[in-house]
Amino acid sequence: MKSNHYTAICFVPVILLIGLLALNVFIFGDNAIGGANQIVLVFVAAIASVLAVLLGHRWHDIQHGLVKNIGIALPAVLILLMVGALSGTWLLGGIVPAMIYYGLYIMSPDVFLMASCVIAAVVSVSTGSSWTTSATVGIALMGIGMALGFNPGLTAGAILSGAYFGDKLSPLSDTTNLASGIAGTDLFTHIRYMLITTGPSIVIALTVFTVLSFGQDSAATDVAELQSTLRETFNINGLLLLAPAAVIFMIIRRIPALPALAAGAVIGALFAVVFQQALIERLAVDAQHPQFGQYAVILTAFFGDLSIVTGSATLDDLLTSGGMAGMLNTIWLILCAMIFGGVMEASGFLRQITDAILRRVRSTAQLFSATVGTCLFTNVSASDQYLAIVLPGQMYRDAYRRHGLAPQNLSRTLEDSGTVTSVLIPWNTCGAFHASVLGVATLSYLPFAVFCYISPILTLLCAWTGFRIARLDPTAPQQGEENTASDEESFEKPTRSTESS
Repeated sequence: MKSNHYTAICFVPVILLIGLLALNVFIFGDNAIGGANQIVLVFVAAIASVLAVLLGHRWHDIQHGLVKNIGIALPAVLILLMVGALSGTWLLGGIVPAMIYYGLYIMSPDVFLMASCVIAAVVSVSTGSSWTTSATVGIALMGIGMALGFNPGLTAGAILSGAYFGDKLSPLSDTTNLASGIAGTDLFTHIRYMLITTGPSIVIALTVFTVLSFGQDSAATDVAELQSTLRETFNINGLLLLAPAAVIFMIIRRIPALPALAAGAVIGALFAVVFQQALIERLAVDAQHPQFGQYAVILTAFFGDLSIVTGSATLDDLLTSGGMAGMLNTIWLILCAMIFGGVMEASGFLRQITDAILRRVRSTAQLFSATVGTCLFTNVSASDQYLAIVLPGQMYRDAYRRHGLAPQNLSRTLEDSGTVTSVLIPWNTCGAFHASVLGVATLSYLPFAVFCYISPILTLLCAWTGFRIARLDPTAPQQGEENTASDEESFEKPTRSTESS
């Protein structure tokens, strides 16, 4: 009874958080991330801290945990700042306008959504990063979609479906390596095994995007007029496309995302000086100190609001950037979310909740379901996709072995439910990042991010039907280990694995 009472207390912060966040969405809508959600996250973190102290935890340990959790998010914060700078300098340098200009030549409404998904997938597989994909080709594809009259949420859903397909399958991806490592399986075994669910998921997504494109009115926007306006405003030429090519090349060459994006922002500023002198001079007219007008315009592109007025309502909405300052709301949200997640982890509440789930697991299908549920729960409560892979991976690794399941079952399930669903949570680092970069609220693109919610459904379907479940070879017990499973779970602990249908 005491244990049940303790577990019930652990659930209180999560239930309260979900309820208050839902209320915020009802009251504030898309503006909930402008401060309302941040206050709720800190408020519930405070309540969780009080409960933890009353249960015997020391405040010093809780504070250490939340500070440590914030530290986990700092690379994401720095990347967000660089993405803000890059979006501003690429706008001023004519790079994003050039990508939109040439994209309008080859993107017809009938294939736009499917093509966006495929392009994002190719870039993401090449770079191993969904974040880099959104920050480069994602921004341009959003612009093309707006020019063609597509719902921004629909366009973002297609981009993110492709981006997370690549993020899952690329051997360069940090989540792919993390999931295989935490589960104890070979990287390429993990990638091949993911194709069982990832392949059908992307096929379903592409089919949906193809069907949704059929109803698009190709006459909604005068594409030729938009291209003409872009040419009049910017010096458009093919050399501008070298900037995104350079960033993608750097990522492929394993240069970390932060310096690669920083280099991309600097390249954008240089391209602005070389190719967009007329535009810079026009914007510098209103500078407070005219003699430093061009310098002020370029620096503003890095950090502040930049708007290019063209006379076209469609383009004027598109050709804006907030620079680094435009990312501060998202950074605020991430920090508050990591405070809550840090308190939940340091107090042991997350572990207690997931242990309660594990105690009720009786079958292989239930084990898969528990893993999926724990990954989703961690994405919601800890607000970080890496924690949504590491914590369930550590918790369930032995349970999978006791059930005679090869480690690639766990690694695939971690990716199918931990990696891809992180982008569906507004206060998760991934959800906040992509919403900010693409300029679309998480709840607006969520219904259209087909790949991201089909993947966990298919992994559960495989589990409950027993389709292509890789099992350990019962004739090869692990050296130096004894079988400690109960009579109800009397499985050997083998090493070699065979895949069974």
